[in-house]
Amino acid sequence: MVEQAQHDRAVEEPGTSSAAPVRLGAGGTARLVAGVLAPMLAQGIIVRRPAVVRLLDRWQGDDRAVRALQRARARYGRGPLVLRIPGRSVALLTGAQDAARVLAGSPEPFAPATTEKRAALQHFQPGGVLISDGAPRAARRRWNEDVLQLDVPLHEQAAAIGAVAAEELAPLRRAGSWDWPTFTEAWARITRRVTLGDGARDDVGLTDELARLRGRANWAYLRRTDHDGRRRLLAAVQDHLDRAEPGSLAATVTAAAGGEHGADLDLPSQVAHWLFAWDAAGIATHRAAALLAGHPEHAAAVRAEVAAAVPGRPDLPLLRATVLESVRLWPTTLAVLRETTRPTDWGGRTAPAGTTFVLVSSLLHRDDEQLPEADRFVPRMWLDETAPAGTSASLRSMVPFSAGPARCPGRDLVLHTSSVVLAALLGPDEPVQTAGRSAPDTGPLPRTLDHTALRFALRPRPEASRGSGRIRLGGLQVSGTATMRGRRVMHGGDPVLDRVGEKGAGPAGAGRALLGDLVDTVVRLAPGADACGLTVQRAGAR
Repeated sequence: MVEQAQHDRAVEEPGTSSAAPVRLGAGGTARLVAGVLAPMLAQGIIVRRPAVVRLLDRWQGDDRAVRALQRARARYGRGPLVLRIPGRSVALLTGAQDAARVLAGSPEPFAPATTEKRAALQHFQPGGVLISDGAPRAARRRWNEDVLQLDVPLHEQAAAIGAVAAEELAPLRRAGSWDWPTFTEAWARITRRVTLGDGARDDVGLTDELARLRGRANWAYLRRTDHDGRRRLLAAVQDHLDRAEPGSLAATVTAAAGGEHGADLDLPSQVAHWLFAWDAAGIATHRAAALLAGHPEHAAAVRAEVAAAVPGRPDLPLLRATVLESVRLWPTTLAVLRETTRPTDWGGRTAPAGTTFVLVSSLLHRDDEQLPEADRFVPRMWLDETAPAGTSASLRSMVPFSAGPARCPGRDLVLHTSSVVLAALLGPDEPVQTAGRSAPDTGPLPRTLDHTALRFALRPRPEASRGSGRIRLGGLQVSGTATMRGRRVMHGGDPVLDRVGEKGAGPAGAGRALLGDLVDTVVRLAPGADACGLTVQRAGAR
């Protein structure tokens, strides 16, 4: 009944607010700026500042922000809270119904291209869809949806994504542990290859230049635009797109360019936004590992799901739900902004055109006055197939990938990529968190979680170390009984390291199998088999 009560409370259809806006005085504005907006800006809206993230983790800054907004709602009512900011009309929303109305009403009259967003994102993606309007926005939005395949759980490049993830994560599995620096380096290689092709794998300069420009974007209109740096970034992106490597999004980009979408797409800007967005997905994936480490029963169900998945194109709803819960519990988009294109009515009062509405993600997702399970890990809420796209179990205030017509077009691609990365990284082993604030299943989860402090290790399970059986690892299958002959692992008298499907998969019963075409693979066989640390030759090396 608790879950049903949560559902009923939040599914009201969007409409006009029943409460009028309240214009706050200087004191009320100062409290919300200090308790809610300033910490967001300090940690970095476009790229995180690690020192501030660590400090906010210590202070549990998101909990303070939620409490500040709840107190303001109790004092002033449920209508929009209009801040006293000279020269600007800015309103904070504190109710799920108002949030649903704004999200459902995008891009008209609630436009995603707000003044602040334009000022920030133009530093590295001047033609990005998020800061476009009118006909260019409509064309770019359609193109993004087509290329990223919104509402398609398995992108056409799904098999290639799984292969890239398994290969790039092999060193982390060999080490048996990882932290944020080692994970984010592997994640960057994966996302460069997925987006731009293998030729971009080692283009660290591209990632560094984007990070530098994002650092400037944190200051929005307070920092001048580095036009030369932006030209270098977009030219580098275009060079990679020109190769259109098969198996990458760049190939899909080339196939979908022009035609019905028109010519004014500014492809480098769209792809620069993808590269920027992948960073947030990496944070969510790293935090999802903390949820798996803290919830062993769910982790066991995930292992079973991975083992039963179709090789090459695994559909992993439990892992997707884990990632969605990671983003719900610890939003990577700190606030959703919309700006009115015309006057709008709120409880009989009018908000002028140009009003920026701020939807604070931590309140929408962790409002324990409205959501009884706000501070618990509840992956089941994302498994309701009847829920509107982009929301959880019809909870219209849950917006990990935004919601409504302007929801993130890369949602399904990101969820699949994050899922196969976790599957390939963890394999049949149990994740153990060794550093950072934990996310246990024994009580309320923290409202701020410093991803940079998280460190994990892999603990092999006894049943996964036997020399027979079947394991699917990130879409790679291991089956049969393996034996050792010299420096090869044998199966049926032949050396085996074949990936199922096109390239096959390696010896069965391996407790830890890191599979690749040209890379040596460390395999752990049955205890006492004198095979720990064995270097296995690839298939065909007879």
